[in-house]
Amino acid sequence: MGQPFEPPSGDGIESVELKSALEERYLAYALSTIMHRALPDARDGLKPVHRRILYGMRLLRLDPNTAHKKCAKIVGDVMGDFHPHGDQAIYDALVRLSQDFAQRYPLVDGQGNFGNIDGDGPAAYRYTEARLTEVARLLLDGIDEDTVDFRPSYNGEKEEPVVLPAAFPNLLANGSQGIAVGMATSIPPHNAAELCDAALYLINHPEATSGQLAKFVQGPDFPTGGILVDSAESIAEAYRTGRGGFRVRARWHKEDLGRGTWNIIVTEIPYGIPKGRLIEKMAELLQEKKLPLLADVRDESAEDVRVVLEPRSRSVDPVILMESLFRLTELEARVPLNLNVLVGGLVPKVIGLVECLREWVDHRRVVLQRRSRYRLGQIDRRLEILGGLLIVYLDLDEVIRIIREEDEPKAALMARFELTEVQANAILDTRLRSLRKLEEMELKREFDALTAEKAELDALLASEPAQWKSIQAQIRAVKKTFGPETKLGRRRTTLENPPDTAGVDLTAALVEREPITVIVSEKGWIRALKGHVADLSGVAFKGDDRLKIAFPSETTQKILLLVSNGKVFTLDASKLPGGRGFGDPVRLMVDLDDGTEVVAALPYRPETKVLLAGSDGRGFVAPSDALVANTRKGKGILGLDGDAVATILVPADGDHVAVMNSEKLLLIFPIGEVAELARGKGVRLQRCRSGKLTHAHVFRMEDGLPWQDGSAEGRLANAAILEKWVGHRAEVGLMMARSFPKFERFGR
Repeated sequence: MGQPFEPPSGDGIESVELKSALEERYLAYALSTIMHRALPDARDGLKPVHRRILYGMRLLRLDPNTAHKKCAKIVGDVMGDFHPHGDQAIYDALVRLSQDFAQRYPLVDGQGNFGNIDGDGPAAYRYTEARLTEVARLLLDGIDEDTVDFRPSYNGEKEEPVVLPAAFPNLLANGSQGIAVGMATSIPPHNAAELCDAALYLINHPEATSGQLAKFVQGPDFPTGGILVDSAESIAEAYRTGRGGFRVRARWHKEDLGRGTWNIIVTEIPYGIPKGRLIEKMAELLQEKKLPLLADVRDESAEDVRVVLEPRSRSVDPVILMESLFRLTELEARVPLNLNVLVGGLVPKVIGLVECLREWVDHRRVVLQRRSRYRLGQIDRRLEILGGLLIVYLDLDEVIRIIREEDEPKAALMARFELTEVQANAILDTRLRSLRKLEEMELKREFDALTAEKAELDALLASEPAQWKSIQAQIRAVKKTFGPETKLGRRRTTLENPPDTAGVDLTAALVEREPITVIVSEKGWIRALKGHVADLSGVAFKGDDRLKIAFPSETTQKILLLVSNGKVFTLDASKLPGGRGFGDPVRLMVDLDDGTEVVAALPYRPETKVLLAGSDGRGFVAPSDALVANTRKGKGILGLDGDAVATILVPADGDHVAVMNSEKLLLIFPIGEVAELARGKGVRLQRCRSGKLTHAHVFRMEDGLPWQDGSAEGRLANAAILEKWVGHRAEVGLMMARSFPKFERFGR
């Protein structure tokens, strides 16, 4: 047996409160995600992974005019030297930089399978090759000339740039998406030439507003094209605040096939929508009969997008067909704008269009100053060497003698000609064949040229207007390279107003018209049976629930529900659950107040009138259009006093009103005596002493009053029978007596 195990002593163990430990660690994680992963820098528009990929490719000398190299080599070098994360994360970022449907101005020129607009993934990195594009070269231009700060890489062995010189307005030109902790960014791509114009205007007018710059930057310019259907005001407001969104629609045209037949051809789809998923969803909707105007959808795309939409019939209006598709499919998408970026590389902040461009041009000025100082340092070193060499040429023989005879030629040269150590080293390193007369003239020319260049740089650094002028020249050069007349620079997304469909009822285009029977149970469950079902005796209900309301309707109609507190709610018949189950509670579809229940329902018919009333006998006629609510909250229509509840919602189609209370007292009076209101308490229809108003019906006296007694046909009371109950509103009425045996309700 060994020695018993001694538990460790408490030395070295520190007690930490769990809450503070979690806060500290989560804050560190959040900061890391915000600063080093998800948000782009406002100056070069890049996240760290993209910056490291581009810098790693530059170190591999993968310039636009060189041969491609395997992506496996690029990913390996970037991961080993700069980005200590998964190889797949780096490769995914590299792939996105090369996709011309994801990047407006690709930064990587890929060779091989880099995925496609259908949503298919790229080949593995051992099969693909890449190099930098001209845009990436502009972003890196001058990085070796002390234009930006460097920091040690994660293992301290190498250095990486904190930001790139960015001679291209990449933040807005290529856009960016990212989700950090507690914040996110979403920047759509823009047109580089427009951004250059806006930047030039901003340099000349430092006090410019986002509204003024929005005249140059018309809106996003997506690599996949499409049509922007937002108003200029909403676009300008989004650019002012840095938050908003843009509605993008697919580009389409009508293709005539002869003999009156035609198809719609979609040639551009919204940005960020995989074409494969778009067509799959459209096919699903077609199968579910939710696109009644569409017969078929086909993808005939090759290199260009070509989606063929076949209408149900030649009489269909193509504009209405497309409007229905825009509402139900991703042929119209909303691209959010959230200009949340790292300002100065340190502070996460939502900024507007002016601040975005200001950050870029200010960064370009810093780059210009640092580059000029770096060049000045080079010139000073070269001038020092040239000064020494020119002194030597005045007495070459003496120089040669010193080198041949002196034990310490450097010291002797420095003493004899009053040279610096740098100059003496340069003389000693000079080759014999350079000691020609011609060489001396070249040195003098170089000395003069460098002296002139130094004077220019000194003048540039001393003058702010001269610096801005130089930056403007650089921006104009970028604009020329990516101008509207170039293939890459031409605007792809156009701005158009959507067609005016205000007077068109799109419900018919969005829903296939079919007959249904709407059923509401006592406990507030609603469903729609297919067809007009007359016999509801076989309809099953949940538990002890039973039928309360049933009426025929159509899938294209809206359903009005009156609730006991006087509110009216609107439901789309097409969205009601089917009749196979027990349906769904109405409470899941609308915001019912506690303690309220559905008391009446009917299909909405435009430009008609309805009668509403409460249990206290008060009510009024209202236009049905005033009852339609577009939100879940409904509309408060009928005002109620005390403990009264709403009870009646019936069509007001006729010249007389029949009302009955719980004491079986019936009163009939002309409908002209009832006030017409949009909302309110109304007027007294029947004086209810101890009973409550329970039934009401509007009918034509010449047609008679229909009522149900439990038989299938129902009954009709003509004018002669009804004569003794006819009076004026607000009267008590008379007992129904024997004329209405086994009365159940009014109507057929």
